Amino acid sequence: PRFLAVQRSEKCIPNLSAHCRRESDLMAALQTPSPFAGTARRFAPRLRYLLLPTTMSLSSSIVSSRSRDGDGEQPLLPHSSLEIAGARRGLLAGFDSLRRPYRAFPVFASNRHVETIFAAFTRSLPTVAFRRECLRTPDDGAVALDWVSGDDRALPGDAPVLILLPGLTGGSQDTYVRHMLLRARSKGWRVVVFNSRGCANSPVTTAKFYSASFTGDLRQVVDHVLTRYPQSNIYAAGWSLGANILVRYLGEETDKCSLSGAVSMCNPFNLVIADEDFHKGFNNIYDRALANSLRAIFKKHALLFEGLDGEYDIPKAANAKTVRDFDEGLTRGLH
Repeated sequence: PRFLAVQRSEKCIPNLSAHCRRESDLMAALQTPSPFAGTARRFAPRLRYLLLPTTMSLSSSIVSSRSRDGDGEQPLLPHSSLEIAGARRGLLAGFDSLRRPYRAFPVFASNRHVETIFAAFTRSLPTVAFRRECLRTPDDGAVALDWVSGDDRALPGDAPVLILLPGLTGGSQDTYVRHMLLRARSKGWRVVVFNSRGCANSPVTTAKFYSASFTGDLRQVVDHVLTRYPQSNIYAAGWSLGANILVRYLGEETDKCSLSGAVSMCNPFNLVIADEDFHKGFNNIYDRALANSLRAIFKKHALLFEGLDGEYDIPKAANAKTVRDFDEGLTRGLH
């Protein structure tokens, strides 16, 4: 319980069970300095090497065992960092902010609803000059990447890249996205906002939106960014539905993932429970607000959905009062 086993594959780490049976052995391997404490530039490994000290410890014991068995020296093979992710003592110890107690801002906004509404009405919207890049997807759809204008010339080619995934109907126009963008950029990071289909006025060219179950667009974006900046470490951070899609992508990619790191914020991990919670008390306000945003995006592109065959209820989606109405009318049929 003190560490997280995201995936266990005997094929990826040979003899893992033989060398990590005892918790004490594993915890000893995790008592290495956090890999996040150092620089985030080119020397930071890809995601599969995030726990390099841990995997090196495991690999060393594996090679020693093989040598004793008479097989001779064998080269160390790369192992998936998703096999074993150390918890507080191993992976999170490098983040000083996570050891501090949470203090609501402002002080009187200790209630989650008051704090949410306070931020919505008072948080500033920083001015950011974007340069938009549209990617054509294999199904002839499109997603929009918003880069900070001028960063191609201002930043070195190996500067770390951060992909931001906003929440449901969110995009580069949102305050929380822009503040995170400016914070990362002040540290010398190159930042790009991934606007899903229809969000932030991105084009919708086919009768298909996005959903929590669909990771194809994110996979294409990550590959595109990595191809464009092959010397850089690529990271991603997502909020809410964007975080849900990001974590699903990580789980699907496992040891093949090209990201050097990822952060999930405000993730509705269990979407069934989250949907049920939407219909309780004050949460209905959020539900209606998100449904309004979904309807607005849909109505801009309603002609694309005329005469669709399949399990659709277009009028229900066009007049959705809740997120569930929109999902039942359109998203479920599309995905």
